[in-house]
Amino acid sequence: MRVTVLGGTGKIGRHVVDQLLAAEHQVVALVRNPGKLTIKHPNLTVQVGQLSNPDAVREALTGSDAVISALGPSLKRGAKGTPVTDGTRTVVAAMRQAGVRRFIGLATPSVPDPRDRPSLKGKVLPVLAKAMFPNALAELRGMTAAVTDSDLDWTIARITNPTGKPAAGTLRAGFLGVDTVGSAMSRADIAAFLVAQLGDRTYLRAAPAISN
Repeated sequence: MRVTVLGGTGKIGRHVVDQLLAAEHQVVALVRNPGKLTIKHPNLTVQVGQLSNPDAVREALTGSDAVISALGPSLKRGAKGTPVTDGTRTVVAAMRQAGVRRFIGLATPSVPDPRDRPSLKGKVLPVLAKAMFPNALAELRGMTAAVTDSDLDWTIARITNPTGKPAAGTLRAGFLGVDTVGSAMSRADIAAFLVAQLGDRTYLRAAPAISN
């Protein structure tokens, strides 16, 4: 399978690229700074470009079977604007033009899924996020809506506390107030969940919360 990866130079994205290549997929990584992606592999194509450039996004998507996005908003308190939301809209439009239907991405439980039920976590997290990272929360809501309001075959994994611990190989997934899902999850395991969605339609057009 040929997969376009967004955010491949980030802490989760690098795991995604590594795991896709280990599974013998063809990978196209759209990056702003190729120097940050030190992986070398014959099945890896590194394309330099910005999400704000529709032509670069379209080129990275052409011929791909799916998109995995490890993009997330800036957590800097002084961050302004909606570059990730705007970029995600550009990606969705390019996917339609290129005929690519599968989108797999990330968000947090601060953005609800219709399958969630009332829970303490569901009430507290958006309040904390709005108080501490208001622009990041706006970005998360915007980038998620850009995907979920589309007709794409999407899956959004909602994560709370990504860690640098080694992969545990364990997974809890489900919906707030319904399933038992924790908070911490290693970045390697988050990446494994994203990659597994290429062949798993359990959470098609759904945004499960996931943890170890």
